[in-house]
Amino acid sequence: MNETPGLNFDEQKVQKLKELQESGVSVYPWRFDRTDKTDEVLSKFSEISHDKSEEAVAVAGRLYTKRSHGKTVFADLGDDSGKVQLYIRKNDLGDEAFTFFTKNIDVGDIVGVRGHVFRTKVGEISIWADEVTLLSKSICPLPEKYHGLTKVETRYRQRYLDLITNDEARAIFRTRSRIISKLRSDLNATGFMEFETPTIQPIYGGANARPFTTYHNYLDQKLYLRIAPELYLKRLIVGGFEKVFEIAKNFRNEDIDTHHNPEFTMVEIYSAYADYNDMMSLTEDLISGIILEAAGTYEVTFDEKKINFAPQWKRISMEDAVLDVAGINIHTKSPAELRAIAEENQIDGWEKAISPGEFLVLFFEHFVEATLIQPTFIYDFPIENSPLAKKHRSKPGFTERFELFVAGMELANGFSELNDPLDQKARFEEQDAKRQRGDLEAQMIDYDFINALGYGMPPTGGVGVGIDRLVMLATGQNSIKEVILFPSMKTIKKEEEEE
Repeated sequence: MNETPGLNFDEQKVQKLKELQESGVSVYPWRFDRTDKTDEVLSKFSEISHDKSEEAVAVAGRLYTKRSHGKTVFADLGDDSGKVQLYIRKNDLGDEAFTFFTKNIDVGDIVGVRGHVFRTKVGEISIWADEVTLLSKSICPLPEKYHGLTKVETRYRQRYLDLITNDEARAIFRTRSRIISKLRSDLNATGFMEFETPTIQPIYGGANARPFTTYHNYLDQKLYLRIAPELYLKRLIVGGFEKVFEIAKNFRNEDIDTHHNPEFTMVEIYSAYADYNDMMSLTEDLISGIILEAAGTYEVTFDEKKINFAPQWKRISMEDAVLDVAGINIHTKSPAELRAIAEENQIDGWEKAISPGEFLVLFFEHFVEATLIQPTFIYDFPIENSPLAKKHRSKPGFTERFELFVAGMELANGFSELNDPLDQKARFEEQDAKRQRGDLEAQMIDYDFINALGYGMPPTGGVGVGIDRLVMLATGQNSIKEVILFPSMKTIKKEEEEE
């Protein structure tokens, strides 16, 4: 193997490549006139007999196997639609071309094949090759055929190799692509317009999270990777666009686990003249339709649990959920009693909690969240942890906010959006005070956003949906790394690689 760190070149393959190039062989030609995909060949000739088809085909892809039987070779060629068997004979290619194929074209190489279709004696539709062209020489060895790429960390670090060798991985990312396409088309069909807002921002906001910080030399100022596009999209509502969305890459400088990646994808949606009830209904319609499209059924299996996305989903207030699961009514308990319950159950963060609303959120996260397996809307959040949501129209101390939980994890978060500039200013100031006291996830004050609200934002409903987690649910994957093509990984140092 090559001794250069990070390279997996096979020296014998490298030597073969150099010899071919020195002999004048075009090892990396510019193009190949492909006329058919492998799935098209299998479909078009599904009724083919043992006789060769009159119609010729031209396919291209990677050589996955190669089985020599003297003057005949069987091989498997794969493209992004599937695989097809090749039947290659010395009598058809000629001595020189057949010798070139057997000696110089290896498993892993990308080839173009022209020929006719027939069915073998064992009934497999195959291409009887008239011509084989080397299109790209592979000098890195593929994993052993029967075991594949088994090391999980390697699958994430070298996703291209995972995709080459793992049909399931390719299927997951095809599903991800279809989910995003379905989401976009459904929103467009209902009158929403897609926009792009800044990824690098002078003030981060839209969620409680720790940002990534950078610096712009020309502007001579600190900037941040966005943690959410929310405040910019609501500026568009102020400007007169009434139904907007963005499929956005967000960045949060937080822990990495099976449900979190520092770079992740969300869709944020805002609709003027709507409230959080409307956004719950929209969210249910969108996600149930996406699951049905992706899985072919409303019922999926996730973490060995059957989850049914068929409408109508359960809706319950946070207070009632805590009362039902934990038997705690925050309105009948004194602060001392709430503190005692939190301490007795060793609930994280209880020491900083003061108000009943703060304890309610802690109790919900500790007792209830993990029990929400079927799609469930939890609504009416305390005002203390909802700085961008409108005050509840009938419940003092609460906001019109909801979160959607599935399989014990948050999938969506939405509000009746706060559009009172004075209230927004006061809540930002409360967040900033927390930030000054060391809360690294508290939000900054965005005076320009407050100013935008000062020009008037209509009643608006908004929601953000985590696309990575939605793909996890649709494909039955219990780690977010399985549904992100290139997840964040710690760089391997040279000494670690050598070890």
